[in-house]
Amino acid sequence: MAKFLNTSATNYFLEELIKDARDRVILISPFLKLNDRIKELLEDKNRLKIDVRIVYGKSELQPEEINWLNDLTFVRTSFCKNLHAKCYINEELCIITSLNLYEFSQVNNNEMGILLNRDEDGETFKEAYEEAQRIIRISDEVRVSLKKIPKTGDDAGGSTLDEGLEKLTSSKLAKKLGKTTDELMAILCEKGYLEDKNGKHIITDKGKDSGGQFMPKGRFGAYFLWPADMEP
Repeated sequence: MAKFLNTSATNYFLEELIKDARDRVILISPFLKLNDRIKELLEDKNRLKIDVRIVYGKSELQPEEINWLNDLTFVRTSFCKNLHAKCYINEELCIITSLNLYEFSQVNNNEMGILLNRDEDGETFKEAYEEAQRIIRISDEVRVSLKKIPKTGDDAGGSTLDEGLEKLTSSKLAKKLGKTTDELMAILCEKGYLEDKNGKHIITDKGKDSGGQFMPKGRFGAYFLWPADMEP
């Protein structure tokens, strides 16, 4: 029988739904900014090669969200225009709710939801699953990547960049170039893209002009992004 969920219950069963998935997870949410717990669960599903589909409806993904998604091989992401539905499904459970996959909503908002069980709510579960599949079909699967955005107005101190070129973290760029991260950072300092100030790396104007970016907040702290085709 369908079960009513308040905010805390929705968050609890959402985590259980992801954790217990054996074959697939479908997460449909207009807004996407995951908390650390959900990320940990999805990373575990990725390690187990569980098929995860995320459909979102707002294009303003944060850089840390983009980088995190790019690291997950078995998580596919789709963009669906005019998406307003929030629905989370595995093989046995389905949550239809007002709750976005958005960290602020999960902590601050008052939400409601309904939990469906495939065995007890078979017909309704089937209809929800088929609608989720329809939304996936009409959405555009994307390989999310950071874009170089032309700067204008007060931000014009940086370079004007070609839109659509992927950026990599320092560690990923180092791996691509066959170097360690420390070796790459030393080269970037030597070539003037970075400056070492008391053991702390600071991006220079040359680094910014080349397309480099300083990202003040990531999962493991601050980091730098560089054009994927950069060869310092």
